[in-house]
Amino acid sequence: MRQIVLDTETTGIDPKDGHRLIEIGAVEVVNRRLTGNNYHQYINPERDIDPEAVEVHGITNERVADEPVFADIADAFWEYIRGAELVIHNAAFDVGFIDHEFGLLHDKRGGPRLGPVADYCSVLDTLAMARKLHPGQRNNLDALCKRYGIDNGRRVLHGALLDAEILSDVYLTMTGGQTALSLAGIEERAGDEGQDANSVSGIRRVSREGLSLAVMRPSEAEEAAHRAKLDSIRQAAGQCHWDALNDASQGSA
Repeated sequence: MRQIVLDTETTGIDPKDGHRLIEIGAVEVVNRRLTGNNYHQYINPERDIDPEAVEVHGITNERVADEPVFADIADAFWEYIRGAELVIHNAAFDVGFIDHEFGLLHDKRGGPRLGPVADYCSVLDTLAMARKLHPGQRNNLDALCKRYGIDNGRRVLHGALLDAEILSDVYLTMTGGQTALSLAGIEERAGDEGQDANSVSGIRRVSREGLSLAVMRPSEAEEAAHRAKLDSIRQAAGQCHWDALNDASQGSA
């Protein structure tokens, strides 16, 4: 299953008032594993950014003045998200802006229409999910990070790619899984190009012949900390992916 965890930054609150996208950040997740095939793009909105919006994300008119306009990046962005499940916090906001941009693009250049998003992608709103799991509590991204023990120390201001990366950790933890970087995408690209996966990724394999690898066992304190962390995940999310993995390993033993 291919999922795209996505976030945007904009010139203001409502596209109906003429506000535009200025940044898109997205993280690819395939079968619950981060692939590293991410998307990040600043955009010249062809209008001024509201001062109130600058206070939130820190992106100024000068920062995006020399960036491409949406029309220049629309096709590549569409190919990246098309057919995936989009995982977005407060999805109506981001999808509304994306569809607005695609609509403006169609009015400008005609031809085949890109979007609307919901016709080509499924959309999962993590804000709605969090409200069901934690009714009556704060469920913004910062609150969820605190609740699930996720480090968001780099998040002084909003930024689309950083927020997408943090949301991917929140989503995978909230749904009972752990995050990991997968080399599956590298191996697939290598196969398509007739190359060795090591040459594509830049990994140099070292022969293990004649080597004896030391096995490090956790201390009692580390074991206790591990159990406590799993308990906190179970209490917050209702399940823990580690349990399924542990049951599977015991069943095959």
